[in-house]
Amino acid sequence: KMREYTEKKETCGTICLKYLLFIFNFFFWLAGGAVMAVGTWTLAEKSDYISLLSSSTYSATAYILVVAGVVVMYFILLLCIFLLEIIAGILAYIYYQQLSMELKQNLKNTMTQKYRQEGEESVTSAVDKLQQEFKCCGSNNYTDWADSQWIKSPEASGRKVPDSCCKTITDLCGRRDHPSNIYKESGCITKLENFIQEHLKIIGAVGISIACVQIFGMIFTCCLYKSLKPEPY
Repeated sequence: KMREYTEKKETCGTICLKYLLFIFNFFFWLAGGAVMAVGTWTLAEKSDYISLLSSSTYSATAYILVVAGVVVMYFILLLCIFLLEIIAGILAYIYYQQLSMELKQNLKNTMTQKYRQEGEESVTSAVDKLQQEFKCCGSNNYTDWADSQWIKSPEASGRKVPDSCCKTITDLCGRRDHPSNIYKESGCITKLENFIQEHLKIIGAVGISIACVQIFGMIFTCCLYKSLKPEPY
């Protein structure tokens, strides 16, 4: 019970932190918009009086407010992009760790239960493409197809494997499961796992790398905002 309470507390804390961050960013964004609006309003509505002043400080202050507002809003945009990239990188890393188990649990079942079934056209197309591109047959090997609902049905026309398992695809070539005809010993699970893992590495690396670069962008934006912020007189 203590563990459940702790986990629940951590979950609530995470949710609260997420919403607080969102609310803070939202109001910070509004503040940037308000600063820009005041500067624009000053230039648009009160510009007639600028010509009466010997100093350009008044107009300069208004221009600085406009630029500062843009910078603040740009900073928030950078921050949101930064957070999304960090999240993408973390999710890619987490899924990288879970991928092998997920494929072992689901790939064979997906192939045998959904291939050539009504409403599962996308799965059928993906399986055919997978087996042809990676030169493989079945999840672990060609024997997985013996459990296929479609292979067991009259619609298979005596095929032992789908035609996409064949080295050279012809109609009904899946009837013959000789090694010279199909990718008999090569399963798809390892090849698909390696393919996805490589892409997850790229996604994670790109997300984290660009996020790190954007840290400098946010620091630069903060420095720019600080330098543009008008000093009180």
